[in-house]
Amino acid sequence: MSNFFTDNPDLQFHLSHPLMQKIVALRENNFKDKEAFDFAPQDFEDAMDSYAQVLEIVGEISGEIIAPNAESVDHDGPVLENGRVTYAKGTQENLEALIQAGLMGITVPREFGGLHFPIVPYVMSADIVSRADAGFVNIWGLQDCAETINEFGSFEQREKYLSRVCKGETMAMALTEPDAGSDLQAVMLKAHFDEEKNTWLLNGVKRFITNGDGDISLVLARTEEKTQDGRGLSMFIHDKNNGGISVRRIESKLGIKGSPTCELVYKDAPAELCGQRKLGLIKYVMSLMNGARLGIVAQSVGISEAAYREALAYAQKRVQFGKPIIKFPPVYEMLAVMHAKLAASRSLLYETARYVDIYKTYTHIATERDLTKEEKEDQKKYQKLADAFTPLAKGLTSEFCNEIAYDALQIHGGSGFMKDYPIERIYRDARITTIYEGTTQLQVVAAIKGVTTGAYLAQIQEYEKTSIKPETESYRSILIDMAFEYEEVEARVTVYNNAEFIEFHARRLVEMAGNIIMAYLLLNDTQRDHSYWKTLEVFLRFARSKNHANASFLSHSTLNDLGKYKFE
Repeated sequence: MSNFFTDNPDLQFHLSHPLMQKIVALRENNFKDKEAFDFAPQDFEDAMDSYAQVLEIVGEISGEIIAPNAESVDHDGPVLENGRVTYAKGTQENLEALIQAGLMGITVPREFGGLHFPIVPYVMSADIVSRADAGFVNIWGLQDCAETINEFGSFEQREKYLSRVCKGETMAMALTEPDAGSDLQAVMLKAHFDEEKNTWLLNGVKRFITNGDGDISLVLARTEEKTQDGRGLSMFIHDKNNGGISVRRIESKLGIKGSPTCELVYKDAPAELCGQRKLGLIKYVMSLMNGARLGIVAQSVGISEAAYREALAYAQKRVQFGKPIIKFPPVYEMLAVMHAKLAASRSLLYETARYVDIYKTYTHIATERDLTKEEKEDQKKYQKLADAFTPLAKGLTSEFCNEIAYDALQIHGGSGFMKDYPIERIYRDARITTIYEGTTQLQVVAAIKGVTTGAYLAQIQEYEKTSIKPETESYRSILIDMAFEYEEVEARVTVYNNAEFIEFHARRLVEMAGNIIMAYLLLNDTQRDHSYWKTLEVFLRFARSKNHANASFLSHSTLNDLGKYKFE
């Protein structure tokens, strides 16, 4: 039997990270639920055993049901009839299997029927499911919208909607519009309160909405008349059972075809205000998008895993000139770099997830009691790290995902271009990861703050202080040199104090910082498991050459260069 958790020692390795002790202690809040719920863990070991058991179930369903269905789902796709979406047969089977296994509402509190797991095992589940079918994770994985209701909704809303998610109802987040893609401040879907009906009513159009016909959706709408910016936007919860929304069309897409991407029409659609008016974009969407971006990082890593495994298997079996092509240096060099990028991406994913886990858990604890001074400082520390690492991870891992998928198809040669092999679908699915939930260019704009504020350099210096084994000291020496090179060119760019010049070079600076951070994470992984040393060496060589190239470009750049690249 195929099991996408037990067949991947990297997942088990990251699940056992030392910081999980802190995460579990915070999440379980001194294991206060152990008396109230039979399935609540008694202690740390019990909690970790629960995570592993659930991940094993996710792995089994992914390997035995979701992956075998992926090709038919890609071929059939969802269909639209009378303004409603029907999933492909395979998608329905996938969803039913996960619902029956109780794998909806993974992070939702137990009092509403959820498992109350931390973010790390949930993200790991998304990693596993994405390997099986990247399109399907966009339906199942949208359960993380429940976190927004849990964090900002009223108790009545939490009780009403979170329990339904745990029972298997799907979710959607309706943010973008035909004239408001990434620029969400331009959202114009209107919400007005009808005194007679005693409810908010939504009117307008949303576009590019993933799983748009989901049972429960979070909708960004304009409540304040005569406003044009984010301060006039609020967040709403729409219940599909209440009507008022129809699906105008399902987009015809390059990849992730099993996930319906919808254009929606709202006509006096009843909705409930979530949280406070005017904070829809400023506060709630920012939180929602950070969670969604972490989900895309998991999806990118899962796709990378699938692509790498397809390439490896093909290279081992495909014989040319009397031997398997994996014996040829140009091929095994490609595979080694692909594997190194995959390992670096996964380390960055779980480092980011751990940071998010800690600061989010403090946020939940703060609703029950006042945090101590030390806890507030700890929360602030991890929130800063989460805010800096999330765009970095989304930008870099999605780019690596596309590079890995590209190389995997290349290793297949002409066969990879045909629909006879899964890599053709995987390659198409990979392409969206650098686009939705904020393009790589937008992630770079967000991540450049980590450069200019010194957040990345400060964390690099923290990694540098970590105690390591003597035999790995030479790797740290290389990384210290890389950090010095990065610091030098960063100073060269920022010395002009010119925002346009900094943005022009943002991608290069963010990439340099990210390469160093990922290499340090792999170095730390090597301390716990010596088998990672080979992967670390390959990634270090790749990262160092990339950083040298970027540094060379940056060191020869001046303000005058901007005019050479501009289009009139």
